[in-house]
Order: sequence, then structure tokens, then C-alpha cells
Amino acid sequence: MEAYLPSGTFDVVVVNLYPFYETVSSSTSISFEDGIENIDIGGHTLIRAAAKNHKDVLVVVDASDYPALLQFLQGKQDSEHFRRELAWKAFQHAGSYDSVVSEWLWKQSMGGERFPPSLTVPMTRGCSLRYGENPHQNAAFYIDRSLSAVNGGGIATAIQHHGKHTNPCGVASRDDIIEAYRLAVTADPVSAFGGIVAFNVEVDEDLAKEIREFRSPTDGVSRMFYEIVIAPKCTEKGLEVLRGKSKDLRILEAKKTEKGMLSLRQIGGGWLVQDSDDLTPQDIKFNAVSEKPPKESELRDAEFAWTCVKHVKSNAIVISKNNCMLGMGSGQPNRPESLRIALRKAGEEVKGASLASDAFFPFAWNDAVEEACASGVAVIAEPGGSRRDNDAIDCGNKYGVSLLFTNVRHFRH
Repeated sequence: MEAYLPSGTFDVVVVNLYPFYETVSSSTSISFEDGIENIDIGGHTLIRAAAKNHKDVLVVVDASDYPALLQFLQGKQDSEHFRRELAWKAFQHAGSYDSVVSEWLWKQSMGGERFPPSLTVPMTRGCSLRYGENPHQNAAFYIDRSLSAVNGGGIATAIQHHGKHTNPCGVASRDDIIEAYRLAVTADPVSAFGGIVAFNVEVDEDLAKEIREFRSPTDGVSRMFYEIVIAPKCTEKGLEVLRGKSKDLRILEAKKTEKGMLSLRQIGGGWLVQDSDDLTPQDIKFNAVSEKPPKESELRDAEFAWTCVKHVKSNAIVISKNNCMLGMGSGQPNRPESLRIALRKAGEEVKGASLASDAFFPFAWNDAVEEACASGVAVIAEPGGSRRDNDAIDCGNKYGVSLLFTNVRHFRH
């Protein structure tokens, strides 16, 4: 037995779903009942039904498609292609909506369980790119829209940061942002050239002019060149100045990464999903295990170096002084090689500086620890945990170096 409503047929179905994502992700806490109330049912059903029958029914879920819809209705669009495109978009929209609802329900019902049996991360294409890591690789950038936002990484606690190939090559923190910028460039101007410059403060006109006109310390003549400038915000004047620096300069606004996010990394045929390594020096206890405790200023430098080394590819060593990174060694298959690179970059300024290692030193004598102590560093901060920790402590005592154990490792691959 079939029943029909005397309503005729539909040519177009336009649906705006309940704003579930906006409701449950807002800063205002809502009750479980309010969350359930904001799950759309009827609209979702209409979308799927219309999308399945797209050869006869147009389905629109995005207001940006309204102009194209009007053109189509006026006979100015290719029928089959346009209908299929809208249907695809409708199913994508419905799937993303369902994934957010599913994630929210998991969080509400599973208590402290962090990782669900299955995981869907809805993403929206933010922009197409000129290419990926290499010119022969086509690429696009996608923005995550899940509730457990994916962590893209970054260094947010330092005021100014230069990066190259995902490694910070210069970092400095000062009350005066222009001074911090100059110090960060000076740390490694060769590597900074053609890289990324990032700030955790607004880029105003004065800072933008400094970015545009600052000369490389290598020759005092060449203007520093960057591919990307990143900041929480740019003033209108600052943006105008930066755009005049280079037509190819990309200017990105990035919010500070929140703690407690998940990190996703592709590995072989799957993905590693893990808690983001978002610990700060305030979360870590720097335990002095040597006879000589660090001075307050040396401890602050050790914390700064620790903040930096977390963002450097392993094996990683960072040397800092006065809230400025002096040298960095990264990506070497053994720790002594990373140490030597960092020492070479730091030069004579290594005397009295603080050194941070992202993992423990497996050997001390005639190895990295003794080489670091002999260089003149005042403090070494490392996780500890080696079977030869006592050798590292004895070596520090011999050279009068303060040794700090953090009990936290910061591998980054």
C-alpha cells in the first residue's frame, strides 16, 4: 500500500542544517540535552534523498552555490556536471556533519578513553598550492574541522621565530618585537634567508617595514628574503607594507595552538594518532642533579632552550643565552654530530650558555656530554633515563656544569 501527499514534485532542495558544530564547539558549555537537540534529522534526510536522486532534483547545502544555482535555473549551466557536483558536495557535507556528531557523542559517553575504535577527520580545502614539497608534487592545504583539532605544530611561546624545512633556525624573545626579530635573524642569517618568519604578536606597520628592509647580517647589503610570514594578525598598514615586499610572499594568520589536541602523522599505510607534544616549561620540573645548581638566569635560559629543542627534528640540540637561540643541531643520526653543529653555530657565545637535548645522552665521557661541558656551557638540560646517567652527572661535576633532568623526552621525526 502506498500513500502520496498532494504536493507534486520538487525541482530544488535547499537545506541549512542545525548549527551543531558551532553549538558544541563554542566557548559556552552546553548540556548533553542541548547538544542532542541541535542534531539535525529531517534536513539530513532531505539532503541524502535529494543527492541520491540528483538527476531529477538539485540539492544545495552551501549558500555560496546560490548564484550558480540561479544561473543553472536560467539555463546557463551544464546540467549533468552541475547536478553531480552538487550531489557530491551534499554527501560530503552530510558526512562531515555526521563525523562531528559521532566525535561529540564519543567524548560525552566514553569518559577518559582518548582514542575511539574508528576516527574520521573532516577537512575542507583551504587553498590550492603552487606545489607540495617539490615542484613535481601537486598539493593543496586542508583545514581540519573536527572537535579534536589536529595540531599542525609550531612554536608559540617564543616571540619571534625563523624556520627552514620545519626546523627553527633562529628564535628570540624580547619585550621589543623588532629587537627580537633582529636577534632571531642574526642567529643564523644564512638559513633564515628564503625561509619562514613567524611572530606571536600582531605585525604592525613598523614591524612590517623592518621585515621588508632589514639587511642580511652576512653582507649588510642584501635584504632578507622570506617565502612566508606568519602572525596572529596583521594591521591594514602592516599588510600593505608586506605585500609590497614581494608578489610571491605568502602572509598567513595563525592562531595560537591550544593544548590537548591530537596529532596525526601518516606512517606507511596508516596514521599515527597521538597526543600533541604540547608540554611547556611550566609543566616540567627541571631537577638539578649535579653539585652545582644553576643561577636563576641560567635556569631561564635552559627553559628557553627546552622550548626550542622540542620543535627541532631529532636528534636535536639547542644552545641559548639571554632568551635567544645561539645554535641548533638537528636531524643527525647521532647526538654528538647534532651537538657539534650547534656548537659551531654558537661560536664563542657558548661560554655561559644553556644547552638542551631532546633525549638523554647514552654516553658521557669522551662523548657528547664531555664535549658540551668542555665547550664552556653553564647548564645542560636533558630528560635523563640512561643507564649511564651517573657518568653524565660525574662529568658535569668535574667541569662545574649544572645538569638538569626533566624526565620528559621530546623526539620529533
